[in-house]
Amino acid sequence: MRSILTFLRVLVWVAASCLCLAQNTNRPPIRGFERKAKTPNIILIVADDLGYGDLGCYGQTRIRTPNLDRVAAEGMQFMQAYAGNTVCIPSRCALMTGLHSGHGQLRSNNEKPLASDTVTLARVAHAGGYATCALGKWALGAPGTSGAPAHQGFDEWYGYPDQISAHNYYPAELWRNDETTPRIILGNANGKTESYAPDLFVKAAQNFIKINQYEPFFLYLATTIPHANNELGTNGMQVPSLGAYRREAWPKAEQAKAAMITRLDDHVGQVFTELERRNLDRDTVVIITSDNGPHSEGGVQSSFHRSAGRLRGQKRDLYEGGIRVPFIVRWPGHIKPGTTNGLPVALWDLLPTVAELVGVTPPANLDGISFAPVLFGKEPIRQHEFLYWEFHERGYQRAARMGSWKAVQLGPDQPLELYQLDIDPEEFRNVAAKNPEIVQKFTEYFRTAADPFPGQ
Repeated sequence: MRSILTFLRVLVWVAASCLCLAQNTNRPPIRGFERKAKTPNIILIVADDLGYGDLGCYGQTRIRTPNLDRVAAEGMQFMQAYAGNTVCIPSRCALMTGLHSGHGQLRSNNEKPLASDTVTLARVAHAGGYATCALGKWALGAPGTSGAPAHQGFDEWYGYPDQISAHNYYPAELWRNDETTPRIILGNANGKTESYAPDLFVKAAQNFIKINQYEPFFLYLATTIPHANNELGTNGMQVPSLGAYRREAWPKAEQAKAAMITRLDDHVGQVFTELERRNLDRDTVVIITSDNGPHSEGGVQSSFHRSAGRLRGQKRDLYEGGIRVPFIVRWPGHIKPGTTNGLPVALWDLLPTVAELVGVTPPANLDGISFAPVLFGKEPIRQHEFLYWEFHERGYQRAARMGSWKAVQLGPDQPLELYQLDIDPEEFRNVAAKNPEIVQKFTEYFRTAADPFPGQ
């Protein structure tokens, strides 16, 4: 009985957190039953360390993802989509600001806040008259700083302020809005495991949809699944139940990883159920992706479930396995069901794309390019000449893509590696020696691709 009462208190508290939006927003209340605008609602779901090969629609055969596969079957599946970086913070900075990691404010996993005048996805949505909410992992500025979600365009935020606290799936406390004192989650004090944070975020997402069903909204659901709790060592894949995977003859951590991804799939199903319940399914664009490639942490190996598919590398690599991610977009009645697209896109393309969808002119100095026309079966107005990434945990590593060519440089004094992705997507064959003119183009591009990095 005590655990049931605790669970009910948590749900009430989460609902109250999102209900505060009605008090926090400066927009007038919506009356009646007519939508405020014809522009679509937008839900952006970003998983944490979900690999290119972790979903059934991308070739996974052991981990069950029926809801995510359904999204792909009813929408558009991008086959060459890229994270903003191969680790968390610079990737999320690229996603939120429309700038690649050579121009972004946060270019490594060091904890720093976004500047107060940053143009973010949420501010773009606000300019279009949208209610905005962020749930889950933020990592772009702690409460009380300029980078806090409440200072970056979000009416409502509930989750982890930084990437380290987000390792723990059973936190004793979570933050809401710009409160510098965290709220306590009932049930997880003293190491107890009664309230699973990703479940709470989905409940809050459902409440946000319910509250804002009569006005356009932008919801950023940044789950922490399937990131490892690195503080737990070899048993760091935290999930309430192993489900059907408990019968598999796999290491326990691998069972737990599979169960986490299927739980994410269940969460996606719950979001769609809420949209259908509110008759919002055809009025809502849903975008699902990941912040970088799969990890080998917390007792798992990315190769065990072939989480990167056939691709080389994983999280913290600039090879395809570290930066190519699942990317699915669904909007019934507008996006042709069951389509796949090979256009190279990146997370920094989201800001101009969202701007176009909500009817707002984006800033002119972005690295991102809107792919909105592609969603409707049209040719893109512009395409990237180059895509660019850099990584700073192992020195100054860089990578870029130009058409089907991919260059990787593992240090300022290291030779440039060259791969032809259309015939060698696994990046097995370095063809730099045979293509000196292509190497020269990348070498010239690298000279001007990024702002100077402190310490380099």
